[in-house]
Amino acid sequence: MAQIRSERRPSGGFDPGRRRMLGFLGSALASGILAACGAQEADAKTYPVQLTKAQWKARLTPLEYRILREGATERAGSSPLDTEKRRGIFACAGCDHHLFDSAAKYDSRTGWPSFWRPLPGAIGTSTDHKIGYPRTEVHCARCGGHLGHVFNDGPRPTGKRYCMNGAAMRFIPR
Repeated sequence: MAQIRSERRPSGGFDPGRRRMLGFLGSALASGILAACGAQEADAKTYPVQLTKAQWKARLTPLEYRILREGATERAGSSPLDTEKRRGIFACAGCDHHLFDSAAKYDSRTGWPSFWRPLPGAIGTSTDHKIGYPRTEVHCARCGGHLGHVFNDGPRPTGKRYCMNGAAMRFIPR
């Protein structure tokens, strides 16, 4: 007759694998709720340029739409604006609002166009919880389009890194 080996469980009756799984599920649920709250915060604001979903889709490429209207992120290194070095203005791809001057652009080596300062009144920010912890989302002050995020690891004088999706912008050379 085969002997059945009994495993001891930690006090409380839960095995460690089950405890980890419940923790993971709880975190996933909380992240979804927080993400929804963040999306409502950004969507609740009204902007000078407001179009219907169909109008935005007609105006933008599919990638621009996913980034500007749905908050997606382009693949690192995929935008030619990351290596753009000419003098000029970076404008919103959705509404042509001027966002950044090329004088504030720098190579952050992240694969996305980065700036240390936006133009005055060009952007707005909100809190984004889409990946499970709060980040500062950057959006166009004129149409509300998602541009990217701002981080506190940039160069002087601001110490900010405005890490933008190149597909969310157009470059206007001077």
